[in-house]
This record gives sequence, structure tokens and C-alpha cells, in this order.
Amino acid sequence: MNTTSPEPTTPEPPTTPAAADTEPAAAVGVGRVVLLTTSHRVAPGLLSWPAWQALRTADQVLCADGAHPQLPYLREAGIAVDEAAPTAQELVDTCAGGRTVVVVATGEGEPALTDGLARLAGSGRVRMPDLELLPASYDLPGARLLDLVQVMDRIRAECPWSSRKTHKGLAKYAIEEAYELVEAIEDGDRDELREELGDVLLQVVFHARIAEEDPDAPFSIDDVAGGIVAKLIHRHPHVFGEETATTPEEVKEHWLRTKAVEKQRASVTDGVPLAQPGLALAAKLASRVRTAGLEVPLPQAQDIGYELLALAVRAESEGADPEAALRAAARAYRDAIRETEG
Repeated sequence: MNTTSPEPTTPEPPTTPAAADTEPAAAVGVGRVVLLTTSHRVAPGLLSWPAWQALRTADQVLCADGAHPQLPYLREAGIAVDEAAPTAQELVDTCAGGRTVVVVATGEGEPALTDGLARLAGSGRVRMPDLELLPASYDLPGARLLDLVQVMDRIRAECPWSSRKTHKGLAKYAIEEAYELVEAIEDGDRDELREELGDVLLQVVFHARIAEEDPDAPFSIDDVAGGIVAKLIHRHPHVFGEETATTPEEVKEHWLRTKAVEKQRASVTDGVPLAQPGLALAAKLASRVRTAGLEVPLPQAQDIGYELLALAVRAESEGADPEAALRAAARAYRDAIRETEG
């Protein structure tokens, strides 16, 4: 009789579905949508390295705008771009199977597409691809000034009021805006200061745009900016050259010396605008006299104007701005009037 125990047998594993059917949805590959944004204030073709990587490795690149400024540079780099404006559902379907689709956004940023993708994701009924917003270029400091130049150019061409304005017709607004800027500074209102700086900047851009149309001596905002850049560099040899300056007084000395060489003026009074307010004018003249080391006696007469002149010269010699001092006193007077009225 055979007493040997039979060898144990291993039970067969139960029949299971295919592995691919039991993997989580994420492992199957739902694809990826990359929304590529660019700044119109940066030259086309100047894209970040991650942007170029995304474009080169994408299964498909789409752009709804056939005249998009980036397209010629992408195609020159060997990137195939299809002109198409798919719906959110069509884009999700295109990504099925793990495909990556890059959408080169138009200037508006594709709001219809992004809103549609948000609705699909919120429904919970659609397996959504990975969504990524990839800035391909960023604005440089001062880039919004380009927008201002473009807006002003269009306004000059299409606005019935702005298209007829001349330098002389705008002159009073430059004075008004400058006063409003000073008032914002004195009030310490930061929001008002930002707004008033914009209004002053508008005057500069507006005048430069008008100047482009002069038949004899036209110039543009670039000429204006180029001129002030050259002036600043020349008058700051301690910053851009080999001169040294460690105190504000030394900086002012450099400024006055280079300015004198530039202007070659016959009198210290040359260049002082006579149209400015009287107290400011008197203080400016006194400053020129003091800086030049001249001894000029004040004219004498029995007139209130000469008394104000003497006060303005005295204020300037003491380091005070007579115009600002009078404004401060006038504000106090205004407050006293209101208190009395109240």
C-alpha cells in the first residue's frame, strides 16, 4: 500500500480581465493640452526654452489665427502649425491616447476655448487631459509704453477731436496736468499720483505724435526718448563714465558743468522760462545767480511785486521753494475759510 502523500497542488488563479482594463484611468494616458501665450510687446520668435521644447515635442500644434505674428518664425524653425479653432470637446478628443496638443493662443487668450474646457472639467463626465498654461514670452520693463504709442497713433488717426489738435492747442493741458501732478504729490495720494503721472505722460506722447506730421522738421517719440537718454548719459559721467561723485553736491556740479558745455549760453538767465509762475521764476533766477557766484543787487521800487521778489530770493537762499511754501499757506487759508463757513 502506497503511503506516500500526494504532492500539494497550487490552485489556478481566477480568470481576470486584461491588465489594461484594470489600470487606473491616469495610466492609460489622457493626453495634454498646452496653451502657449506670447506677448505682442516682444519681437516674434523670441520664445522661452520651455516653449520651444513644448512646440518641438508636441504631437500637434494648432493656432486659430492664420496671421498670428509667431507663425512664420515657428514654421521657419520646422514647427508644423495647423490653422484650426477646435471646440473644447474636439480638443479633448484629439488628445485621446496620450497625445500632446499645443495651442498657440491669439491676442485675446482663447477665452471661448478655456471656458469650454472649464465646463467640461466641471461636469465630471469627461476624462480631461492635463491642462497647462505656458507663457512663451514675458513683457520687459516699460513694454506697456508700446501700447500707449499704438493707442495714441490710432486716436490721432480716427478721433475727430484729437486729429485736429496742434502743439499750441494742447499747451494749456500740459500746464494743467503738471499742476495736478504737483497737487497729487503734495496730497500724498498714491492712486492720484499714478493717474496724474499717466496724464503727464499722455501729453508727451500726444505732442510727439503730432510732431511726426510736421512737413519740415518731423520727429517721433523714439527721437524724444533717444534725445533724453543721450542727455542723461552725458550728464552722469559718474555713472556711465570715469568720473566719480559720492555726494549730491558733486553730482550737481557734474550736471551743471556738462550742461554749460552743451548749451553754451551767453547769460545765466538763458533757458529760464518766463511763463512760469512769478514766485517760481524769481526763485529760479536767484538760483542761477547764486550758482554762478554773481553779485546782483535786487532792484528796488515801492511796489508789492518787488517785495515779493525779495521774499522769493530770500526763500531760495534758505533752501525753500517759495511757490510750494505759498501753496501750503494758501491751503491753510482755504481750510480756515471752510472752518469759518462751517
